[in-house]
Amino acid sequence: MSVDVLRNFFLWCTVLNYFVLLVWVLLLLFPHQWIYRLWGKWFRLTFEQFDAINFGGITLYKLFIILLNLVPYIALRIAG
Repeated sequence: MSVDVLRNFFLWCTVLNYFVLLVWVLLLLFPHQWIYRLWGKWFRLTFEQFDAINFGGITLYKLFIILLNLVPYIALRIAG
């Protein structure tokens, strides 16, 4: 596998994962009450627990995007 193929792979992985992250954030910003009620049918969570779980998930997901997609892409850009 060439460096160009790997570079493009990591670039598109980063773009797609940031799109998923953006959708997640937008779903929590706009239909927040609806999502909370939907989750409330499955899990017994307070409003604060719901927000904390989602904030933690968004933070962890963003960290993994940076570490596993963006950093290898930048390293391949510098090396290539």
